[in-house]
Amino acid sequence: MTVHAQRAVPLWSLQDICKGFPGVQANNHIDIDLPAGEIHGLLGENGCGKSTLIKILSGVQQPDSGRILHNGREVTFDGPGAARREGIATVYQEFSLIPHLTVAENISMGRHPRRRGGLMVDWRAVTAEAQRILGQLGLEIDPAARVTDLSVAEQQLVEIAKALSQDATLLILDEPTTALGQEEIVALHRLLRRMKESGVGILYISHRLDEVVELVDSFTVLKDGRVVSAAGQTRLDVDEIVTRMIGSDISEHFPKEDNTRDEVVLTVRGARTAHRVADVSFDLRRGEVLGLGGVIGSGRTEIARAVFGADRLLAGEVTLDGRRLRLRGPADAIAAGIALVPENRKTEGLFFNFAAGPNITMAHLRGVTRGPLFDHRREDRVCVDYIDDLAITPSARTKLVNLISGGNQQKVLIARWLFSDSRIVILDEPTQGIDVGAKLAVYRLINDLTRAGKSVILISSAHNELIAMSDRIAIVKHGRVTDIRPAHEVSPTDLVSATEAAHHDIAAVAAVQKSEVLS
Repeated sequence: MTVHAQRAVPLWSLQDICKGFPGVQANNHIDIDLPAGEIHGLLGENGCGKSTLIKILSGVQQPDSGRILHNGREVTFDGPGAARREGIATVYQEFSLIPHLTVAENISMGRHPRRRGGLMVDWRAVTAEAQRILGQLGLEIDPAARVTDLSVAEQQLVEIAKALSQDATLLILDEPTTALGQEEIVALHRLLRRMKESGVGILYISHRLDEVVELVDSFTVLKDGRVVSAAGQTRLDVDEIVTRMIGSDISEHFPKEDNTRDEVVLTVRGARTAHRVADVSFDLRRGEVLGLGGVIGSGRTEIARAVFGADRLLAGEVTLDGRRLRLRGPADAIAAGIALVPENRKTEGLFFNFAAGPNITMAHLRGVTRGPLFDHRREDRVCVDYIDDLAITPSARTKLVNLISGGNQQKVLIARWLFSDSRIVILDEPTQGIDVGAKLAVYRLINDLTRAGKSVILISSAHNELIAMSDRIAIVKHGRVTDIRPAHEVSPTDLVSATEAAHHDIAAVAAVQKSEVLS
């Protein structure tokens, strides 16, 4: 008689989950097992059903049918509080922190320890708990600091610390590394592996597939609300995952074209601002993609803002076609033909109370006016043309842009600068938080721009992307360009080394300053 080993009951299990909305079936008979001590990736393009699924598992929404099991026991959630009490902690892509409160207050929010019979908050215990969690993460963040004073990357880490403080059996992370630098990503992954070893189940959602392949133990791919690859059905390989996600094979992940010409169109010499740009010089050629590489906080974004006129120059100059520009603000840069797609499209790029049309024409209103009158029909024709050309979702024509996916939002922003006929396009983290299909669309748009003789300055914290899509790379440290090399001569290791060197330099400066104070 053959004895078969009994299959272990998963820590968490989703069985036959269905969820529909008017006109769309977001989740269609989905089955996923989430074992204890395993990091499981949930992958798919925007609109595949990931967000709905994690909202169901987090108690934000209830399924139309199907079951959620915890250690084999069926559970139901009437809200997020019920899911948290059952042991589910979720870190969403959109922060849930309260900006005017301290880090410690945010970490213990809703669970503040009490004293004197529960009448008063034990603030000493609140601080101690925050220090414990931050210490586990290896973060040097002051528990007394107000969240509004932290960088975006630090806020993301506080959000994760807040979730970890709940002693969860299942941690759900939705795009947790979007705002993190390489060193912070390594630290986070180290922590997640320690949590896995302690028996916690982790559901990890990310569009950074190289990162997923490095981290997860198994994964599920969703497409059009269905599971197209369950755990163990597809090899943990970027190309195979992409094929499953988009439904077709791609010959190359980064379809870069070389359209660089010899002519120098933009020159920056000795640029200095009040915001981290110390002494920056570089040239940009026609049809070239110049990448800015460096750690978060090195000054890459601040260089972009200086060239775009958002931060005024205290010294140095910017010239276009040999003519010195007077950049008193973004309007001067736009008039000269310089465009910026900012890192944070939601707070700095898009007008969420408008549909795609007004967002596209905003920087070039003269293109949609007849004399003193605004031509709404002309604007609508422009909108339709770019929706067709850039494969933007047709619903963007009438929907507010906050109701379309991140990839479509990014293409609407790029369409704005295509319509304004900008000659220099600065792309700051253009593929941040968007799926693989939308990333490929952005890469092809970069090729379209350079093929038309326009030039691109590309900022990306994804090292492989930066190297693959750039012609040359300028390494940025402490607000200075320290080296410029052809992209094919730069490796991810070079960028990591530059990052480490930057931190060593910071430590050395700090040591000197400390010795000066002590002396």
